[in-house]
Amino acid sequence: EWGGVYRTLNLDFATDVVADQSLPTVYALSQNYPNPFNPSTMIQYALPFRSRVTMQVFDLLGREVATLVNSDMNAGTHQVTFNAAALSSGLYFYRLEATSVEGAQAEPFVSVKKLMLLK
Repeated sequence: EWGGVYRTLNLDFATDVVADQSLPTVYALSQNYPNPFNPSTMIQYALPFRSRVTMQVFDLLGREVATLVNSDMNAGTHQVTFNAAALSSGLYFYRLEATSVEGAQAEPFVSVKKLMLLK
């Protein structure tokens, strides 16, 4: 509508966007994307409960080359970016270990996946 002497345009916008904010029901570790990658990749994981989370990257000989996460995390879907610019091309493994700090699950969740660095 136009109003006033200065012809101010007043617009009223309404949207029907609904975000899915539901929490995951199970622990999950997704495959990194992109894979193969150069020099960085994104890793996504889901936590159904507040958890103590450790995510590490290992080379083929089992040596730890990076720690990506080492903290308490809230329930939800999270992502971390792994920058491997200082590493050599090759196959690596990333390992997620998550233990509920709420006592909701006695056994820790552990999952390992492969990633390929191509330079």
